[in-house]
Amino acid sequence: MSQEALVIRAMTEADWSAFFPVFRAIVNEGETYAYPPFDDRDTALASSWWFDAGSDGPSITVVAVDPTSGAILGSAKSGPNRPGRGAHVATASFMVAPTAQGRGVGRALGRWVLAWAAEQGYAAMQFNAVVQTNTAAVALWQELGFRIIGTVPAAFDSARHGRVGLHVMHREL
Repeated sequence: MSQEALVIRAMTEADWSAFFPVFRAIVNEGETYAYPPFDDRDTALASSWWFDAGSDGPSITVVAVDPTSGAILGSAKSGPNRPGRGAHVATASFMVAPTAQGRGVGRALGRWVLAWAAEQGYAAMQFNAVVQTNTAAVALWQELGFRIIGTVPAAFDSARHGRVGLHVMHREL
């Protein structure tokens, strides 16, 4: 699926209800995010870990919507990696609905976020915690120009693999 075949737009609070089952499934699977398990939509929203407008620089949370069905296929959030003197480097997080994985949704979201970050004046983008065993994500980010600049050994407790490394990935914009 190409970026043109998707509608990528800012997430609204109304979108949160539709996206929450995806968020819950991915987080609770225990393979890609270190967030605690969530079963309650309002508690997850209040955590501000995904849908939060406040930061030290430009930030956004978007959804990728199938233009035919209106289904939310994925989401991404981006903003400054660090506050203050680190706010010139962006970071981003991505989730794609399990039913939409392998269809180019993550790639479309990745390209969109990179373009958005460049337009906002960020100098680079850094991912602080790409799970080493998430090989599809690692390969995608490398295809989009990121490089692994380090791996923190055994920093993520994967539900399936036990303790595995977290890659720090970086790309200049």
